[in-house]
Amino acid sequence: MYAVIETGGKQYRVEVGTQLEVELLDVEPGQNITLDRVLLVADGADATVGTPIVEGAAVEAEVVGATRGDKVIAFKYRPKARRRVKKGHRQDLTVLRIADIRFGGKSAAESEQKAAPSKTDEKKRVEEAAARQAAEDAALAAKLKVAAPEAAAEEAEAEAAPAPKKSRAKAAPAAEAEAAAETAEAEAPAETAEAPSDETPEAAPKKRAPRTKKDD
Repeated sequence: MYAVIETGGKQYRVEVGTQLEVELLDVEPGQNITLDRVLLVADGADATVGTPIVEGAAVEAEVVGATRGDKVIAFKYRPKARRRVKKGHRQDLTVLRIADIRFGGKSAAESEQKAAPSKTDEKKRVEEAAARQAAEDAALAAKLKVAAPEAAAEEAEAEAAPAPKKSRAKAAPAAEAEAAAETAEAEAPAETAEAPSDETPEAAPKKRAPRTKKDD
């Protein structure tokens, strides 16, 4: 529930707990006052507009204290007359805190008190849900942290593992071919040595005997 009030020639939209500064009132700090110039009262989708004020509506407020507004500079001059006037002004204000809004047998303060437990329960539910979600996120993060080294170890083992069977099967015929080639090379000189030579002994070059001292 909220209301629009008029005080000091100005209008303010207020709710329970609203703190506002209004034009100076003849009141003391800590005093409770009632503002009866209520122009509008709204409760949810229902709104009542005054002509000019709402009959039976009242806004109760607590006087917090007094203060002063920002300085306003007023400057006046007359051209060609050498007249210059500069003035500063700070408005005295009264600080109010809205305590209750009453209209049609309803009280905004009482409604706030009744809704307070439900708001507290809702806040607790939200906090519990947030804590539960945080715990789930922490568990998931820990699981991922543990799984990462295991995956790295598996990759390292896969890289260090021997070649698959297909590769070894393909390499076997090549190794056999190389072994057969080496065997053929080893047997070839032996067969050549055993074969009869077409050259005659006379055609073979004679070896020269070494010289001795007697020959000299």
